[in-house]
Amino acid sequence: MLTLREELCSTAVGRWFKLDYMDEDIKKCLEVLRKGGLILYPTDTIWGVGCDATNAAAVKRVYALKQRDDNKALIVLLDSAEHLDHYVVDVPYMARELMDVAVKPLTIIYDGAFNVAPCLLGENDSLGIRVTQEPFTHKLCQLLGRPLVSTSANVSGQPSPASFAQVSDVIKDGVDYVVNYRQDEETQHAASNIIKLSSDGTFKIIR
Repeated sequence: MLTLREELCSTAVGRWFKLDYMDEDIKKCLEVLRKGGLILYPTDTIWGVGCDATNAAAVKRVYALKQRDDNKALIVLLDSAEHLDHYVVDVPYMARELMDVAVKPLTIIYDGAFNVAPCLLGENDSLGIRVTQEPFTHKLCQLLGRPLVSTSANVSGQPSPASFAQVSDVIKDGVDYVVNYRQDEETQHAASNIIKLSSDGTFKIIR
């Protein structure tokens, strides 16, 4: 049986290794993303496939990997709500209120999005955006300095993976880098809530 001191030391060392793992993964992710590559990474919800959301060629690779029609929207992650104005023409005030009261990750679909790959935009130039507070994705988005595509790591029509163990080899083999951080987690995660928010403040719950 471990003593209290041994337990504390073990916990501290484990935490240090996890942080070191995370920083190394982020460094490699940035190299891949800046070259137009795809990554498989843990998010604030389920494991996702991602790329630089401003790179149209990379976004098209994501659609191809997922075998998904390009008329079906993908969402993007940002590290801060302060950056919404860089990608949405008119951010409704209610958006920040909804984010403040959300008890789980919340994706908001805005009209009038811009400064991203055109193939990401839906009707009325709509785009789903989620501000992430999860440590890995928050830091990755912050250092990338651009929105990060985040779509479930599965082939279209197949179940979304609730953990890394459920990600298929098709997806793992189709990306340019697979993040090591959080691969060993057994916690089952779920997708985010989604709300469609209009510029006049009206909204519709999608999921």
